[in-house]
Amino acid sequence: FVYRWPLPLASLARQCPEHPGFADRVELYADGMELANGFEELTDASEQRRRFEQDLENRKAEGRSEVPLDDNLIKSLEQGLPESSGMALGVDRLIMWLCGIQNIRDVICFSENEI
Repeated sequence: FVYRWPLPLASLARQCPEHPGFADRVELYADGMELANGFEELTDASEQRRRFEQDLENRKAEGRSEVPLDDNLIKSLEQGLPESSGMALGVDRLIMWLCGIQNIRDVICFSENEI
């Protein structure tokens, strides 16, 4: 498990109370392959907006294309989102690891065009 990610690398995760500058985010690796990731949700609307705006400023400074700010998420947070967390397991990656398969295309059940 790799945990406590730098905040700039975890824009939707809550800041770790015991370690300012880090987020309550975790990833599970096996033999160097990421199998799962999860985090405590950031539920503070003003902090989420600040992070989104900072990300947009960084993109602009780097000459990258603009993306719209997710106002729907901000509005949802303003309505009140309970404390929550979760972890997502990449079943395709788990199958790769269990079967010793090197290329994810050899385990997915559909092509990119079918997504």
